Amino acid sequence: MRILIHDLDPQEFTALGLTLASDTTVISDSGTIKNCIGCFGCWVKTPGKCVLKDDYRDLGQLLSKCDELTIVSRCLYGSYSPFVRNVLDRSISFLLPYFMYKNGETHHKPRYEHHFPLSVHFYGNDLTKKEQDTARELVEANSINFHCTGNKVCFHNNLQSVKEELK
Repeated sequence: MRILIHDLDPQEFTALGLTLASDTTVISDSGTIKNCIGCFGCWVKTPGKCVLKDDYRDLGQLLSKCDELTIVSRCLYGSYSPFVRNVLDRSISFLLPYFMYKNGETHHKPRYEHHFPLSVHFYGNDLTKKEQDTARELVEANSINFHCTGNKVCFHNNLQSVKEELK
């Protein structure tokens, strides 16, 4: 299964005219996502599932079935949009609360044996080199944290460019 997380409004997403594979799950902002409260409930009370009751509580389990994760996000100061950041925060149940050392750094152990590649498409006008460098470092760190098999980062000045890349 492929997962596409995006922060586009419905008209922008429709205007992209993407032809998605039938096994693609699209995660978009329905206006109901709650912020992660850092309670660790997804680790100890309901392992693998967020305790917050909304449409985004099964993100960790969803990632466990993912063969490819694609993110489309406005680049804001070298980071994701608030919605995309929240989705990633709410996906922490994909990992275990226990730690391991990887590349000399402390990271969470994986909950699932399933791994996937990560590709991120940032869009926005006039992104500085510093913002792009920060975004690349962020995606690399996310890739390590989620035990991804690799990552790819693309920058786009407009959504048409995103569409061309995602074909």
